[in-house]
Amino acid sequence: MAVGKADEPVEIFKARSDKREYRRIVLQNSLEVLLISDPETDKCAASMEVSVGYYSDPKGLEGLAHFLEHMLFYASEKYPVENSYSKYITQHGGSTNAFTSSERTNFYFDINADCFEEALDRFAQFFVKPLMSPDATTREIKAVDSENQNNLLSDGHRVYQLQKHLSSKDHPYHKFGTGNWDTLEVQPKARGLNTREELLKFYEENYSANLMHLVVYAKDCLDKAQTLVQSIFQEVPNTNRSYSPVTDQPCKSEHLQILVRAVPIKQGHSLRLEWPIIPDLTHYKEGPSLYLSHLIGHEGEGSLFYILKKLGWATSLSAGESGGGHHFSFFEVYISLTDAGHDHFEDVVALVFKYIHLLRQAGARKWIFDELSAISETNFHYQDKSSPIGYVVYVASNMQFYPPIDWLVGSSLPSRFSSDIIEAVLNDLTPQNVRIFWVSTKFDGNTDSMEPWYETAYSLEKITSSMIEQWMEKAPDGNLHLPVPNMFIPTDLSIKTVSNKMNFPVLLRKSPYSRLWYKPDTLFSMPKGYCIIDFICPQSRSSPESAVLTCIFVWLLKDYLNEYAYDAEIAGLSYWISGHCSGFEITVSGYNHKMRILLEKIIDRITNFKVEPDRFFVIKELFLKQYQNVKFQQPYEQALYYCSLILREHSWSWNDEFEVLTNLEIDDLVKFYPLLLSRTFLECYIAGNIDSKEAVSMIQHVEDALYKGSQPLSRALFASEHSSSRIINLEESKNYFYAAEGLNTSDENSALVHYIQVHSDEYIKNVKLQLFALIAKQPAFDQLRSVEQLGYITSLSRTNDAGVRGLQLIIQSSVKDPRYIESRFQEFLKTLETQLHDMSDDEFKKKVNALIDIKLEKFKNLPEETNFFWWEISSGTLSFDRIENEVAALKQITKMDLIDFFNEYVNVGAPKRKSLSLQVFGSSHSSEFKSEKVYPVEPNVVQIEDIFCFRRSRPLHHSLKGDLVHLKAHDVDHQ
Repeated sequence: MAVGKADEPVEIFKARSDKREYRRIVLQNSLEVLLISDPETDKCAASMEVSVGYYSDPKGLEGLAHFLEHMLFYASEKYPVENSYSKYITQHGGSTNAFTSSERTNFYFDINADCFEEALDRFAQFFVKPLMSPDATTREIKAVDSENQNNLLSDGHRVYQLQKHLSSKDHPYHKFGTGNWDTLEVQPKARGLNTREELLKFYEENYSANLMHLVVYAKDCLDKAQTLVQSIFQEVPNTNRSYSPVTDQPCKSEHLQILVRAVPIKQGHSLRLEWPIIPDLTHYKEGPSLYLSHLIGHEGEGSLFYILKKLGWATSLSAGESGGGHHFSFFEVYISLTDAGHDHFEDVVALVFKYIHLLRQAGARKWIFDELSAISETNFHYQDKSSPIGYVVYVASNMQFYPPIDWLVGSSLPSRFSSDIIEAVLNDLTPQNVRIFWVSTKFDGNTDSMEPWYETAYSLEKITSSMIEQWMEKAPDGNLHLPVPNMFIPTDLSIKTVSNKMNFPVLLRKSPYSRLWYKPDTLFSMPKGYCIIDFICPQSRSSPESAVLTCIFVWLLKDYLNEYAYDAEIAGLSYWISGHCSGFEITVSGYNHKMRILLEKIIDRITNFKVEPDRFFVIKELFLKQYQNVKFQQPYEQALYYCSLILREHSWSWNDEFEVLTNLEIDDLVKFYPLLLSRTFLECYIAGNIDSKEAVSMIQHVEDALYKGSQPLSRALFASEHSSSRIINLEESKNYFYAAEGLNTSDENSALVHYIQVHSDEYIKNVKLQLFALIAKQPAFDQLRSVEQLGYITSLSRTNDAGVRGLQLIIQSSVKDPRYIESRFQEFLKTLETQLHDMSDDEFKKKVNALIDIKLEKFKNLPEETNFFWWEISSGTLSFDRIENEVAALKQITKMDLIDFFNEYVNVGAPKRKSLSLQVFGSSHSSEFKSEKVYPVEPNVVQIEDIFCFRRSRPLHHSLKGDLVHLKAHDVDHQ
């Protein structure tokens, strides 16, 4: 628990760049609170952490803590209308959620600042006097069961539960924490238990104010926030329950020195080595696990991953502390193996232990700790301001574990070097303590045991220290060594002077080869920058072959850069390269001091690209597995894929790309690479703490590397070669549908994606659609998910495909087939019309103002600002003043305008309604799929039989790129 007496002020250490004010208070009911005052915020937030989780589930009621977390959202004595809390939050620009972990449960929300007081009062009733009606109890057990159904085919959930299964049965770590229909309904009934009564009992026994920690993020001053919190949360009952953390270890001798072979759902091989350790919480200032994860998880030259990658045995590696409790934890090394790595399993394990042996021989190095400490300190003091909702969850999670001075820091600032403490943890990473989980589809049919909750097939054998020592003797050495000092640590953190306080990006430079958009940092005063370069290459998506080859090129490029750029990433300077429908995009972001060095290295790798045969085959193998695993995607993800394939002009099917990939050889990429870059155009954006002269110089360097010289790699695009992403225009008054069976015959879940195409980018229609979505989102969730229990995954949201705006309903269900779900959505829309008419003018005005508040929310950091402006640039709209124009349009809208919009574009039978229904039938609804084939088609309903024939038959929406030829560059003072 956090230390400090209830009545004394406590220092709270904060970042130098942090202008917010903080105050710790303890209410008379022993509820400990952190108040945060931020006069600049547009959103307020709160998070309540309760010191109870699924470790406290009574035996035979697995999932009860998680189920209680669900139930508290329904209603309270003060606000008895079901789901009125979530409705209030959503319709005032906010969001809300919760999670249950092993020893804690966290509830949180955010909302527009002017509605915070009532929202906080509604939130507090979770902990004052909640109502848990019998009807809601039964419905929410179904929701928990649906959530569990969605997790059953998740390899992450399956392996984690297997790790827990192979521990002491009398230890809470062994438990199944999610719950399902059997654990919360069937089995309790069979034993004569009433689940609702058990739920109320669990709440009374565990939800006590002295076991809670609250964080409140307010716009008001601290005094006013304190008065508000005291008046609301003083009512939370304090039953003086004692907190009893789990102190014993979950793994006895029989659970150590084990090798577990397990069968996953997805194709591939992975390896987890884990050791029980003392949690870093015990020594968070010394950070022993942080130090060891930095070294064992390093990816630079001489690292464990570097050697495994060089041998062609691994595609990724991570290391660090993993889930446990207050007094026990695990150190885990996770490795994604190639086929060759799987075949060299013993060598891979041996190399892990060889690297650990190297660390033991070297001893804890102070210079490495000091470097890590310096990076951590810089990152803390120059951290981007995060969203209030994320911030309150982070801080509330820290309050239980750290003294108040470190609530904002947690374990992120190691400051005391202790070789003894580091080496004590290192000495736990031995063959005598290891648990090895080797996961591969190659073990299918060769196992002898079954984990009960997820039915994961596995076999277990004991291994000895001498076995591992023999593996180490035979394994290659590989020249493992410690990392060298990091050259990317920034030393110049000065802020550039900006003479031109521009609000929007300007076109700083234009040439036949590129456009450079530029915006200096005028808001955040951070020593950070962004550089985005979009390579528009007409050859990148001209065929399935070119699409796959472009992806392989991008992955190989990242692969080649990895060991060089890893130090930059550690030091707060990251890069990303991604393929898209018109080429590929490079983003470099973080501390600006050495940004140009990294950018120039990336460009050098592009211009001097060579296909290394061994790496080509590793990446090809990785891609083949990804395509083979497509069938294991969630049904709703499959439905979204069909939606994209139908709508997007230049998109190729998985099957076509997989067939192409299977036959690709090295020579295909060798020939394609110069073709890909033979003609290209660069759309560039540079922002942040970078002056205009440097921005121009950076892009000039890129141009020189690509377009200049005796044999230039690239040439400028012809005007006719500039392409854009476009989608098909669905016909008005037509309801299209495409039905398919789920690709995974073991998945019982079905899914519906119902897409309504509305309009191309236009301010007045944009805000009507946004306002409708704001109003309809929560009622759709309440009716279709909470009341009708159609599926745990239920959402109604807006879409933006190549500038064409629309609505999209997603529901995944194991209980109802997509055709039934479709009918219920149509019925919901009909009832929504009545709700719109019945809405008072005052309520309508509140909805409009809530949306205006959302739109006027200020950018909190450079990434947010960059994402907004880059979308305008990359889409071609260039509406940098979009917010102001859409707010002005919102202020003109009346309730009848919205109703007319709904009845014209969205409602069932609307004259301009253009809908597309994607229906994926799971194994539990295979008979409904077969009947779908002969189901009589209603008027205006069109079944899509052949996706590509349909796509060719439809016209396209116009491109938003427009005519950019006549844009002129602006003069900006070179600071």
